[in-house]
Amino acid sequence: MAAIGNRGTVTEAANFNPEADVQKLREAMKGAGTNEAAITEVLAHRTIAQRQRIKEAFKQSVGKDLADDLSTELSGNFRTVVLGLLMLQPVYDAYELRTAIKGAGTEEACLIDILASRSNDEIKTINAFYKKKYEKSLEDDVSGDTSGMFCRVLVSLLTAGRDESEHVDEAQAILDAKEIYEAGEARWGTDEVKFLTVLCVRNRNHLLRVFDEYRKVSGKDIEESIKREMSGNLEDVFLAIVKCVRSRPAFFAERLYKSMKGLGTTDSVLIRIMVARAEIDMLDIKEQFQKMYGKSLHSFIKGDTSGDYRKILLELCGSE
Repeated sequence: MAAIGNRGTVTEAANFNPEADVQKLREAMKGAGTNEAAITEVLAHRTIAQRQRIKEAFKQSVGKDLADDLSTELSGNFRTVVLGLLMLQPVYDAYELRTAIKGAGTEEACLIDILASRSNDEIKTINAFYKKKYEKSLEDDVSGDTSGMFCRVLVSLLTAGRDESEHVDEAQAILDAKEIYEAGEARWGTDEVKFLTVLCVRNRNHLLRVFDEYRKVSGKDIEESIKREMSGNLEDVFLAIVKCVRSRPAFFAERLYKSMKGLGTTDSVLIRIMVARAEIDMLDIKEQFQKMYGKSLHSFIKGDTSGDYRKILLELCGSE
């Protein structure tokens, strides 16, 4: 599940001048009230690397931390988005995971969204940043906050040991499909370990063959069987792995749709995906969203959020 080329809506700003951006941000924070539009104009149109240079220039010229100043000036969801944009990608992921674990109750959806969708290298980097920042291993924190087979799946993903080659072992794919079937649909009760061994270890191409073979063996799609055999967080994490193997952009499109559909918006999910994917594959996510739901992601955000929070998300989303 290695990343494919840059398909983000946020790209490098031409004629980039960090000192000029610092001046704009300082002006935006001067006096009574804050000019959120000016902050959006700068930060939503710079890459993560460019934002790091702005942070350095701000500290040099002001002697203060830009994130600290913005945190004092801003509030609510707009502040959450802005502070997320100022972090390096693995730092942001580590921060989100820490928040999910250490808040009131665990936000399992965050653990699933991140750990089921990141590459081995990304997970290794998240682990390293987490240890450095919080002085505890992410695995220890996850193990202390989750339990049972759900915990075992997350720990397996945290080892970053997935085969990332493109090799497909045909005989093994047929055997894997047969063993998953025999571990679930074909017996009373479910041997979840067999699902873990295949779904958390095999490479993407191999798993796609396993899913094809599984349909032949069982007459059902693997997702349908997971829904029948599992429940709760375990069902959610196995489904997330399958969906990410098939299409990461489609997985994120569905998560965005569900975060905005129905009563109220799940702001944490919406913000996390928009901030994390803006520079990676937001163009692909938008295409999938349109294809899956017959409406643009842009129009959904416009109709489901408000104020400066909406404006900055729309900038990250890119044009209609």
